[in-house]
Amino acid sequence: MTEVIEFQPGWELIVGLEVHCELATKTKMFCGCRNEFGHEPNTNVCPTCLGLPGSLPVVNGSAVEYAMRLGRALQCTVSPSVFARKNYFYPDMPKDYQVTQYDKPTNTAGKLELPDGSFVGITRAHLEEDTGKTSHQGGDGRIHGAESSLVDYNRAGVPLVEIVSEPDIRTADQAKAYVDELRKIVLALGVSDAKMEEGSMRVDANVSVRPVGEPEFRTRCEIKNINSIRSVGRAIEYEAKRHIALYDVGEKPTQETRHWDEEHGRTRAGRSKENSDDYRYFDEPDLVPLVPTADDIARIDAALPMLPASRRRRLAEITGAAAADVTLVVDRGHDDFVVSVVGVGADAKKTLTRVENDLPPDQPITLAPQSFAQLVIMETAGELTATQAKQVLAEMLENGGDPKAIAAAKGFEAMASGALEAVVDGIIAANPADWAEFVVADDKARKKLSGFFTGQVMKATQGQADGRAVAEVLARRAAR
Repeated sequence: MTEVIEFQPGWELIVGLEVHCELATKTKMFCGCRNEFGHEPNTNVCPTCLGLPGSLPVVNGSAVEYAMRLGRALQCTVSPSVFARKNYFYPDMPKDYQVTQYDKPTNTAGKLELPDGSFVGITRAHLEEDTGKTSHQGGDGRIHGAESSLVDYNRAGVPLVEIVSEPDIRTADQAKAYVDELRKIVLALGVSDAKMEEGSMRVDANVSVRPVGEPEFRTRCEIKNINSIRSVGRAIEYEAKRHIALYDVGEKPTQETRHWDEEHGRTRAGRSKENSDDYRYFDEPDLVPLVPTADDIARIDAALPMLPASRRRRLAEITGAAAADVTLVVDRGHDDFVVSVVGVGADAKKTLTRVENDLPPDQPITLAPQSFAQLVIMETAGELTATQAKQVLAEMLENGGDPKAIAAAKGFEAMASGALEAVVDGIIAANPADWAEFVVADDKARKKLSGFFTGQVMKATQGQADGRAVAEVLARRAAR
């Protein structure tokens, strides 16, 4: 059951998302025209995608394969499916209907796991063709007030999958996390470039609110074609607050589509929202049903890569960290490296920390796992302090080399315990008031003072002291 989270005092936010993801096939969904972004307007067109009389569609087999691959990655059931015609006025669709899937989609009943461990249900992920693109000239760029409109049909007929979530999302941040995770899955599968700035991944957000404890859903509005993850959060928050403001004065929202105005940070009314009956769906007479076999599905399952959620779980199990705490390393694609380093004997938690904090986040890792592991092992054994380990790693990243040889060349060696204790005693003697406070302090205050004393020791030893050893000496001295 979905957790109840108050959006504003007494109100619960309800969000379902529809994500349109263009597929990275070479050609369009039902014809041989190129599927490429950025070409001159109306150059990637033919009689079929222009809807000319007598032209007939032919299904793109790669698009079907990609759709099933995405469905299985979202834990959907892949079933026999039927294409349908969805009818309403499309100013940028020359056929004036869209070929899509309706009551028998390819993928149904899935779920997507977020980095925090929660799940969002997937109602369906169905195949369809994209529309063209209309540009309104003059005014504010929308149809009302425009002097003229230009239509580019290059995008008409491009294959896409529409992923429809259950209304399980309860915060704007959760909605952003959902879109971000879905985008990572799409990229991992290689079925789309998922470039939101180019429109190959677009989000429609269905937003409503209800009083906390009320079981029924209230009127929803659909915010169309949001093209960035940041805008998803902003649009949802604005729309929810607009609904609450209406209810607070005894009014209620109208079911309609709305458009997100990024510049002014608000939604604007579009058209009244139709129901499925208004679209007059009927089976596409020119296309046969898609009937995947059990062997087809098994082959797709076997070829799926390890997806982000599984990679997070693997790294969390190896390092003992929470799944949410390894997200950054997984997002950077450094998790395989961590697994390899730990596999040759390095401490798992220290390896995770070093990789997250000290490796360039936006560059491929060129170090051998064995060399990195040797560095971590030296640090763990006390042969190198944390500061020294960072310096050795910096040298390895710039020039390569063996960590032991680099440490020897820099003159790094562990301080003898007697020498370290003498330095600590000198620092204590030089700071009697701080030491007296340290001895009687609670854990929080002692942690702060410990940082002070450790810093003084590091300064006195030019960074050669080991921080963990310093803490142990301080604890022994305080216990006398």
